[in-house]
Amino acid sequence: MFGRFRAGWLVVVMFATFSGTSDAAHLAMGFRVGEVTHDSAIVWTRVTKNAERNWNGVREPKKQEPRRDEYVPSKIAVSDRQGAVPGAAGQVRVIYAANRRLDKSKSKATDWVTVEARNDFIHQFQLKGLQPGTKYFLKVESRDSAHAPVTVQQTGSFGTPALKDRWQDVSFAVITGQSYWDMDHRKGFHIYPAMQAMGLDFLVPTGDSVYLDGESPLARTVGLARFHWQRMYSLPRHIEFHRSVPGYWEKDDHDAWSNDCWPTLEVKWINPITFEQGLAVFREQVPMGKLTYRTVRWGQGLQIWMVEGRDFRSPNTMPDGPRKTIWGQEQLAWLKRTILESNADFRVLISPTPIVGPDQITKADNHANKAFAYEGNHFRNWTREHKLKNLYVCCGDRHWQYLSIDPKTKLHEFSCGPASDVHAGGSPGHNPQVQPFHRQKGGFLSISVTRETQVPTIAFRHHDVFGKVVFEFKSPSR
Repeated sequence: MFGRFRAGWLVVVMFATFSGTSDAAHLAMGFRVGEVTHDSAIVWTRVTKNAERNWNGVREPKKQEPRRDEYVPSKIAVSDRQGAVPGAAGQVRVIYAANRRLDKSKSKATDWVTVEARNDFIHQFQLKGLQPGTKYFLKVESRDSAHAPVTVQQTGSFGTPALKDRWQDVSFAVITGQSYWDMDHRKGFHIYPAMQAMGLDFLVPTGDSVYLDGESPLARTVGLARFHWQRMYSLPRHIEFHRSVPGYWEKDDHDAWSNDCWPTLEVKWINPITFEQGLAVFREQVPMGKLTYRTVRWGQGLQIWMVEGRDFRSPNTMPDGPRKTIWGQEQLAWLKRTILESNADFRVLISPTPIVGPDQITKADNHANKAFAYEGNHFRNWTREHKLKNLYVCCGDRHWQYLSIDPKTKLHEFSCGPASDVHAGGSPGHNPQVQPFHRQKGGFLSISVTRETQVPTIAFRHHDVFGKVVFEFKSPSR
């Protein structure tokens, strides 16, 4: 937690210094640490032309613009838009060590890397050979060229998970639905300082981190898709948060390409950008490893799974049956195998879309409704057959918060709710027979695994946008 050390974990202390020169290689989007394991991490950063985002640029008068099949290039340059962060040529490197001072004798440094326009001036550093359960401090430096002095540096820290035979108190949050047009503060969502005050060990954005297709300007080009990520992750609150909290990003439809999308879908009004290009931009814009589905162990008490819901998806319109899938055969087999192999006190599956629901009748893109009922029933029944009483589901996508307990299998699902109150809505209503909790408001979900009187205990807490707990569910290991 912030302000105090915890066994096998870290405290985060960060600051940034900026060069005053306008032609220096800046870091206006800060950096983000992702995919942290007991011995590795990824550090994402981007060299920028200016020290801050374009605060006073052009913004469309309405959240949504007309959808037209014919593509007409915009007359507004991306750099002239509100929130734009033009990239710049330059070099970056990371210095890191398990001590606050980053002493040269004890620290390691990556090679300087020259960033290029073809990668949006981004580089993702792969840090390897880390020690488990250890606090690491890092410094990201930028310079104009190999012969230029360092012009900007930003510092921060992160912690690695303990090994599975060591106890570690863990606290993390789950979020979804970051609509830029529904943001509740000019400098970023209220949930970010609220979550930062909790001293989280990590964050899992479950998808819809940006809305490429849902709000102006429509991301019909790679440049505009990158712009959506720039304006979201150059906000001061978001930069400050991610200096102190690593993340594991999942994607859903809106930050992949278009609403309820699958690989073979045709959507003329989002063309010419393709499904494949949207996925490539996602992987470029977040710290991401080789696979978009993965599992990470956090000490003896917790193992988490992040699943992929777009890459292997059958068409939503396909008749339901054994061949229709969201996860794909290989991912589903991996998911079941690794869940059964885990001896963690608690297992938490984090899904971009609901598995239990209930959902809107008209929705056809998740395991909670009729469109993918076969695979949904198969997985839920599988959890009952194997008596997985310490397996829980957290989901994003839905614009309301809930705890639902599947009547047949008793699988518990917690929906985190959208990032702001303005973005909440669309609930099918409260079903008290399956939902101990239901709230159509924004906020986030936090999960903590601790030892209470030596008994491993997990707690799920729904928070409002300012961090106030509005519902709590706690359970000892069973």
